[in-house]
Amino acid sequence: MLVSGKEILNKAHKYGYAVGAFNINNLEMLIAIFESANETSSPIIVQASEGAVKYAGADMLYSMTKTLSNRYPHIPVALHLDHGTTVESCINVIKAGFTSVMIDASHHSFEENIAMTREVVEIAHKSGIGVEAELGRLMGIEDNIVVSDRDAVLVNVEEAREFVKLTDVDYLAPAIGTSHGAFKFKGEPKLDFNRLQEVKKATNIPLVLHGASAIPENVRIAFEKTGGDLKGSKGVPFNFLTEAIKGGINKVNTDTDLRIAFMAEVRKVVNEQKSEFDLRKFFSPAIKSVKTLLKERMQLLGSAGKI
Repeated sequence: MLVSGKEILNKAHKYGYAVGAFNINNLEMLIAIFESANETSSPIIVQASEGAVKYAGADMLYSMTKTLSNRYPHIPVALHLDHGTTVESCINVIKAGFTSVMIDASHHSFEENIAMTREVVEIAHKSGIGVEAELGRLMGIEDNIVVSDRDAVLVNVEEAREFVKLTDVDYLAPAIGTSHGAFKFKGEPKLDFNRLQEVKKATNIPLVLHGASAIPENVRIAFEKTGGDLKGSKGVPFNFLTEAIKGGINKVNTDTDLRIAFMAEVRKVVNEQKSEFDLRKFFSPAIKSVKTLLKERMQLLGSAGKI
């Protein structure tokens, strides 16, 4: 059932677990997400970046998600815009049928961030659509926008309190030390869990963890075994994700892990079956691999069995 992101995340906030928000670019990834949710009885958030919307079209992403939600009507699912950089981007996907949007104005001033977020909230709430915003900045790449170490800033607790009060935003992504993409950390990962707990107490709304890919060892090995190179990257350890959920995280964004798992299986077929050109022979093993990762993640986040 296609529902508002607010419905899914308010329940997670109330009962203290997190829901995976999984990025899609194609039908195969979407199938893996829905089948995994069905097999674990988990609510899900399907999300698309502005790049994915440009690639596939907001109407197509909505139609595919709506079709699969009709196939699995018992699964609560929200279709979410990830890192919408303009008010217009949010309006366009709302018109297409998305049930949740993120307006990411974190690269603007605090005052501009409030104004843009408030504008999106006023538009979205008229249709019962949930809105996410971000405070602070994460290192890495946000859909082709590069954020350097110098530009990355952790969230300010008092600003978070004021921001939520002035915007009436439904869920907030506070920067606590994660980064986007596969190449996350120099040395050991460090997340500010104390700051996270303070933001949760100050805002009392669902919180979102961006840059939360874990890059499990088996996924890394499978990718590198087929010729891939992750340059020694490290993801967010599972125990960090568990600690973040205890600290108040209710939405965990996951993209890089899915892509690596998917491409490892595609590469394997390419390397081992030189004469193969049936696309289903490439994508079926990839779907299976992604499903294994997804079901493990749903269990870890605590969303499994929450339907």
